[in-house]
Amino acid sequence: MARRVGVRERRYATGTDSVVSMAVEAGRAALADAAVSTAAVDVVVLATCSMPSPMPNGAAQVVAGLGCRAAGFDLNAACSGFNHGLAVADAMVRAGTAGGVLVVGAERMTDWVAPEDRDTGPIFADGAAAALVLPSDEPAIFPVAWGSDGALAGLIAIPAATGRMEMAGRKVFRWASTALAPVIEAACEQARLEPRDLKAFVPHQANLRIIDALAQSLEAPELVTAADIVHAGNTCAASVPLALHALRESGGIVGGDPVLLLGFGAGLAYAAQVVLCP
Repeated sequence: MARRVGVRERRYATGTDSVVSMAVEAGRAALADAAVSTAAVDVVVLATCSMPSPMPNGAAQVVAGLGCRAAGFDLNAACSGFNHGLAVADAMVRAGTAGGVLVVGAERMTDWVAPEDRDTGPIFADGAAAALVLPSDEPAIFPVAWGSDGALAGLIAIPAATGRMEMAGRKVFRWASTALAPVIEAACEQARLEPRDLKAFVPHQANLRIIDALAQSLEAPELVTAADIVHAGNTCAASVPLALHALRESGGIVGGDPVLLLGFGAGLAYAAQVVLCP
């Protein structure tokens, strides 16, 4: 079974916004963008690593906030969470176990960083974005290339003793700049596309140096690369869909354009897939 994906919306936190309230707002916008009601949603996948409490799970609260009858579960793969969620949604729709899956990336990263920490305080931000995955006649989400390097998981962590994020920025940069090029290549191969066939590259918005290094590895100078971090910061699981939405809204991509999505970060987990712009 083929799929299609619709993405919405830009959302930044205020002092009273929660992960759930942002996720509900983004979910409503995604449903409006796809011109469907909540009855189309069978499953809600909430990609987040910043819920203040593990119970009740955030997705169940999003289901309640949307007023729909759907299964709901949280998925914590940090900065690659949206990409992981999109792959899971694609598999469920492909298998026929769900007719519609709402994938939401929502984070309040400012709750977990120390403002005085120069490696994290100025970089991380809050936001949410959602994608609705539905059956369609043509494939629009291609197979995912994913994995993790658990031996390096400690490079990005929130120690229980401090409750604040710690990141070895230089080591993460070296890892991202070298380890992710084969992941990008694998995602393109699984979509049976060359990098030059892509219209845009939407990586996780970690920092501009990493984004530039990854874009150069594609050796496709005409490719449009999303660099939403300048405006949005690093919103972890929300960064890829936020950047995709911003690119679509600006006219940088149009419906049907092949776009490479890449999420990577804490874990060190990563996931990449080609999608067709809705």
